[in-house]
Amino acid sequence: MARPLQYVLIGFLVLTLAIGWMSVARRTDEALVVYCAHDLIFASQILDDFERETGIPVVVVGDTEATKSLGLVQRLLREKDNPVCDVFWNNQVLGTVELADAGVLQPYRGSGFERIPEQFKDPDGLWVGFGGRLRVWIVNTDSFTADESKVLEAFESDDLSQMTIAMPLYGTTLTHFTILWDQWGGEETRDWYADLLKRGCQISPGNATVKNLVAEGVCKFGWTDTDDYFVGLDEGSPVAMLPIRIEGKTICIPNSVAMIKGTSKTEQAQQLVDYLLSERVELALAKSGSRQVPLGPIDEEALPEDVRELIPLAAESLNVTDSASARSECLKWLSELYTSPAQ
Repeated sequence: MARPLQYVLIGFLVLTLAIGWMSVARRTDEALVVYCAHDLIFASQILDDFERETGIPVVVVGDTEATKSLGLVQRLLREKDNPVCDVFWNNQVLGTVELADAGVLQPYRGSGFERIPEQFKDPDGLWVGFGGRLRVWIVNTDSFTADESKVLEAFESDDLSQMTIAMPLYGTTLTHFTILWDQWGGEETRDWYADLLKRGCQISPGNATVKNLVAEGVCKFGWTDTDDYFVGLDEGSPVAMLPIRIEGKTICIPNSVAMIKGTSKTEQAQQLVDYLLSERVELALAKSGSRQVPLGPIDEEALPEDVRELIPLAAESLNVTDSASARSECLKWLSELYTSPAQ
């Protein structure tokens, strides 16, 4: 009797696992698949709240710190004819514009679309921006004076071994370089970057590493985003920030959200898009550790003081999407630069 009982137990275990697997598969099939390049430490709570309040299950696919946004954009391009994703929450916008140009996105102009200013959305509703970040100088105040003229003077010096920036092949630093490419042209941008490296500027894997190196005093200053700066500040690090300017303009890079063309969950996707573009979510992002700057109308009195201080700087921003046409050439150059045998 021992062997038949053993078989019954094994059979019961197999059946239980099969039922569990079918349940997971069914949940995944029914769920809204969201590719999310925004830091999941900040995005997860918002998506969890949406799932709890609407009853719509959500499966989130993130990316690495170094390659996020670029990695997910490339994945969406590969999946164009057989889409897996329903909604793309990007942590920047130029990659989203590329997806729109490639026919990957599906237009939607809902309640969220209406509250966001024209500068931060596609007129046809292929994508909409929300919750912006500013490109900033981050300075270690124990070793350097957080004064714009002093930082710019140091930036022009022959020795930049105490400066660091993220590898420009990815994320907001790619956006930053794309803007330079658009403003200056390819030849001047290449020469400028070669000179930056010649003077010893350190290249870090990502903006978070830039923050760490400056916060720890390994470097005196660098380029990063406001969200990484605020993480350092909240950690008690001796850091300050100053806005980076190009031709007198700041750089405010919004998150962006878009529906994927071919989604079978159109209604659920529309609900999530409107949810992300709501005043409520922009306020939640502003109050989070990342301190995102609201782009739509909002009760400024409800905002943290340090976010209110960023609003006029964001209003001075150049229109990032004006440089979208330069992205492919700039990315091609950087890809060749960082994937050549010499690298």
